[in-house]
Amino acid sequence: MAKELGKDKFGVQRTMRRRDFLGDSLGQFALNAMSGLIGQVTYFYTDKVGVAAGMVATVLLICKIVDAFTDLIMGNIIDHTKPGKEKYRPWLLKAGIPAGILMVLMFTVPKGSAGLQIAYLLITNLLFTAVAYTAVCIPYASLMIVRTNSQEERGRMGTWRAASGYVSGMIMAVVIIPLTNVLGGTQNAWIKFGAIASAVVILAFLICYKTSKETIQGDIVVQDKEEEAVPFKEALVKLFHNKYWVMILIMNFMSAVLYAITASSGTYYAKWIYGNDNLMGIMGAIGLIPTLVGFIIVGPMIKRLGVTKTLKVSFALGTVCTILRIINPYNFAFNVGLGGFASLANIPMMCLMGVMTAMSIDYNEYKYGKKMIASSQAASSFGGKVGSGIGGSIIGWCLALAAYNPTLTVASEATKQAIFTFSIYIPAVMFAILFVMSLKFDLEGRLPQLREEIAKRKEQKES
Repeated sequence: MAKELGKDKFGVQRTMRRRDFLGDSLGQFALNAMSGLIGQVTYFYTDKVGVAAGMVATVLLICKIVDAFTDLIMGNIIDHTKPGKEKYRPWLLKAGIPAGILMVLMFTVPKGSAGLQIAYLLITNLLFTAVAYTAVCIPYASLMIVRTNSQEERGRMGTWRAASGYVSGMIMAVVIIPLTNVLGGTQNAWIKFGAIASAVVILAFLICYKTSKETIQGDIVVQDKEEEAVPFKEALVKLFHNKYWVMILIMNFMSAVLYAITASSGTYYAKWIYGNDNLMGIMGAIGLIPTLVGFIIVGPMIKRLGVTKTLKVSFALGTVCTILRIINPYNFAFNVGLGGFASLANIPMMCLMGVMTAMSIDYNEYKYGKKMIASSQAASSFGGKVGSGIGGSIIGWCLALAAYNPTLTVASEATKQAIFTFSIYIPAVMFAILFVMSLKFDLEGRLPQLREEIAKRKEQKES
């Protein structure tokens, strides 16, 4: 007989076992594998296919902006799902399998005119990011809210998801360049890698679907009753009057810019500053050390400091370590060492942004009497998608301004300064802004009192 799970320190019933956390986290593994692949396409398009860097940046930004708006559409679709049906879990299959197939098509860019190639890039990236990725990302993010009411378990879900997602992201960062080079370094090598990644992603979504639930312990639903859908326009107005949700929207935007730059800049740094793009594998392997440390200490940090203070410490660390890289941006050991501390600083942010979004959704219930789960997740993701698009495009625009030429054997001074700009200067600014935003977020301390008030309102309504 299974051991009773008991209640958390706030008196809320626990509902999840280790296998549940593991299965749930595989959804993030698949999503980060997809986004990790997206992070490498700028290098693939410019250096393997030969598309102009500025044009690539513009195409990717267009796709991200469209992607952001499809988040809002997807949230509206989910929130208006007919009562009695599962809202979130089915999308792991409906969108997860097509997303895996599209991963291969991202690299099958046809030979021909520049116009044909640009059209192919635009269509495949729109289908991959704006349709398939969005259709699985929004419902998957919403599953955290309906899977458990325990803030403690939501925190553990966030940590498991972040760890699993980071593993897949690091696999992409460490493996993709060396492996595609071993396979020949050509476009065909990237297509083969895309096929392997596609199979892994589809398998991960299948396991996540099998282990996920929208109920807790038998027939007890997390939400007390089916929430009446809020019209889309009204939901947006309400969300923008929730100051905590607005703060998280901005923080998601800033962190997405940071993530996108970090994911795509390393290959250019290794190739043109260190002189060898195969160093990406070493950089990624070394980066695993602070990452593992980060995942080990984030739990105790949250327990001791709480969610918000943990983020304050991590953002301060990221700001200082990134600024220090300016002292000697050419030294491999110096930069990899400081980059390791910046990687460690990223871990709490990866683990807890979803938890903070969940807090803002709980505040919706206090302020409006409705959680508006999918709409809240979608609109928050909107900021993240726009930030991701801008972050990825910044690299292409900086390179275009520097008249980047991938056929040269040595980078020009302008190209080096462009790489320093998107690898060091801009990330330092992003960390600093995130630190300032975290100082203003005080919802965590108010939540217990707000939940008591919500419970009293429900009791009065039922009596």
